[in-house]
Amino acid sequence: MARKIRKIRRLVLDVLKPHSPTLPEFATKLSSMSGVDGVNVTLIEIDKDTETIKITIDGQLDYGTIRAAIEEWGGVVHSIDEVIAGNLTSGTLERQRRVRTREGGD
Repeated sequence: MARKIRKIRRLVLDVLKPHSPTLPEFATKLSSMSGVDGVNVTLIEIDKDTETIKITIDGQLDYGTIRAAIEEWGGVVHSIDEVIAGNLTSGTLERQRRVRTREGGD
């Protein structure tokens, strides 16, 4: 029996891109991709020719498709900084954070 492949639910990527497309255009393009529910793009650094951005993407994601689109738009993925996959809910993640905070005495 074939196993159902579980998709990635969140990706956080460090990306270097040219100034064009602009950040709003870049975010809109990503958000219109199949399986993407939401996108957050944060400018980290800017220089004469490029921008370093942090992208958080939520949905039912295919990393290869997303990376290919970023490259098509002139960007390069420098690193994958976070991946969430499987059935773990954000509520469970929040509960884990609260437990660590209480243990730390805060």
